[in-house]
Amino acid sequence: MTHGSRGKPYEAVFRGTITDAPDFDPTADAEALYSAMKGIGSDKEAILDLVTSRSNAQRQEIIAAYKSNFGQDLIDDLKYELTGKFERLIVSLMRTPAYHDAKEIHDAITGAGTNERCLIEVLASRNNKQIHDMVAAYKDAYGRDLEEDVIADTSGHFKKMLVVLLQGTRDESGVVDADLVQQDAQDLYAAGEEQWGTDEAKFIMILGNRSVTHLRMVFDEYEKIAEMSIEDSIKNELSGDFERLMLAVVQCIRSVPMFFAKRLYKSMKGLGTADNTLIRIMISRSEIDMLDIRECFRLRYEKSLYNMIKDDTSGDYKRTLLNLCGGDDDLAGEFFPEAAQIAYKMWELSAMTRVQLRPTVRPAPNFDPAADAQALRKAMKGFGTDEDAIIDIVAWRSNAQRQEIRQAFKSLLGRDLMKDLKSELSKNLERLIIGLMLTPAEFDAKMMRKAMEGAGTDEHALIEILVTRSNQEIHAMNAAYQGAYKKSLEDAIQSDTSGHFCRILVSLVQGAREEGLADVERANADAQVTECILFFTELADACNADSDDMVMKFMSILCTRSFPHLRKVFQEFVKCSNKDIEQIIKKEMSGDVKNAFYAIVRSVKNQPSYFADRLYKAMKGLGTDDRALIRIMVSRSEIDLFNIRKEFKETHDASLHEFIQGDTSGDYRKTLLILCGGED
Repeated sequence: MTHGSRGKPYEAVFRGTITDAPDFDPTADAEALYSAMKGIGSDKEAILDLVTSRSNAQRQEIIAAYKSNFGQDLIDDLKYELTGKFERLIVSLMRTPAYHDAKEIHDAITGAGTNERCLIEVLASRNNKQIHDMVAAYKDAYGRDLEEDVIADTSGHFKKMLVVLLQGTRDESGVVDADLVQQDAQDLYAAGEEQWGTDEAKFIMILGNRSVTHLRMVFDEYEKIAEMSIEDSIKNELSGDFERLMLAVVQCIRSVPMFFAKRLYKSMKGLGTADNTLIRIMISRSEIDMLDIRECFRLRYEKSLYNMIKDDTSGDYKRTLLNLCGGDDDLAGEFFPEAAQIAYKMWELSAMTRVQLRPTVRPAPNFDPAADAQALRKAMKGFGTDEDAIIDIVAWRSNAQRQEIRQAFKSLLGRDLMKDLKSELSKNLERLIIGLMLTPAEFDAKMMRKAMEGAGTDEHALIEILVTRSNQEIHAMNAAYQGAYKKSLEDAIQSDTSGHFCRILVSLVQGAREEGLADVERANADAQVTECILFFTELADACNADSDDMVMKFMSILCTRSFPHLRKVFQEFVKCSNKDIEQIIKKEMSGDVKNAFYAIVRSVKNQPSYFADRLYKAMKGLGTDDRALIRIMVSRSEIDLFNIRKEFKETHDASLHEFIQGDTSGDYRKTLLILCGGED
């Protein structure tokens, strides 16, 4: 659909940052490049300024003129004069798009190992003509058949889907058959969520051949049938490189610019830069849709692509990339139509999808609490402690089963299991095992206490717990806190925090958020939606974070409305204002108030993604926030840790298992990995 309307799917007008240079003279350009490279040293600035201000078609004319005038190969001369990443970038710009793609694929499948991510990115994002041109260029450049080389280097369903994409036979007619849309949606559901196991061939056939417009409609119908997005189904049903490929295809069907925005972000975030990915995307999209990619980048990451490149690269390499980027976006500006449409669709997906929450820890079969109690006592008797035995019991039981073990330990042995564990274990392993043995309410109460005791307050922990717990969980936590510490949690919060932040936490700790779907009592809900939209529009136009009345009204809406209702409000807000509520909070607010409101919005949109981000922040960089790591792994292991794992992998291009493996050690690591539940 176009921005601000319903019905027709939005078709992006692709816009590049590199266009044909006016008054183009290939001979003059060839002479200028020759002059820049002759003698000792080379004028790199002259080279990069000329190359990045010409279209690819014009660069091909310059190559021909260079050979005609000087009898030399321009690409060979550039390779000789330039070095490193700058050389790779300039030389790649001189190749035609088809030969550039062919070389990227060739490099991905030759030598030791295979660069599956490169194969996925290129083959999932190209149209039929681009695929056919690439296959022909590969044959011409390497004298080999691309399909045969891909088959020889890959396997399984991943290989089959790559071969389908290599045919370049996706329907591009634009004609949509409503009956076939219904049939395909039902077939995908029957092939995955409706049965044990997955019919991968059905996914391959439909996602590999149907038109973009058709598949967008199929995805909408699928959500109605399955009550979850096609992306969530793929994450549930598939795994490994095949899962990543199918998710990439779906992302490209939804929005090619957003797909590349995510790829660019992943290439630059964290330590080190994936320069090959960065170069490949900046070159391949500079004449197609770089302006749209920039908008999507800003929408998703609240930072311009230009500034991220500027911060992450250096020298002539950086200057060339910035020329291809084409300019810095005004971070506070309104969305362009493509980005506004994507923002609207993101909220629509969030509103329509009922995510199937999947734990990583389940009740153990053939459970015998008495036997487990005896085994734990044996592991702690005498000199030394058998940590492996303790871990293998505690981490493989559900919380309800652990409570039975606690009771059996006291009944059979007359001892307090928690005291024995504390005396036998130490440091992070003790904190983790004790956390697992507490009831969820006791654990939350303890985590709230830890966040407020001593010097300083862990505001992020307070926010995380209160924002993500249900009314029932908050009431149970309040009771557990009162029982353990002889003081109400509300009083503790008021003693330890102040101002608007205190009021937000006190509001949340009441556990009085409305429950139910957004469409219950439609007239009343619509009236509330209208009221909220008018308020958010006022906030966007004249936001004054120091205004008590404004912040209190905002707090009332975010802390008391149901999540389904808020999803609908945030979606309609994009439509009526051309802005996103996340951007407004991040740009116009500050401190703990901003963090609290932002956490609510993130949880409303996608709570597993919010937790994935919290886990990433707990482990990235030097040092580990073990308290946050333990808190999330314990509290989510029987709720949605599998979903969190999938979001972690998609967002950070590395598995939660890998992060835990690299960031922790010993028995502590072993226990966390059991809770994690596997490698993605």
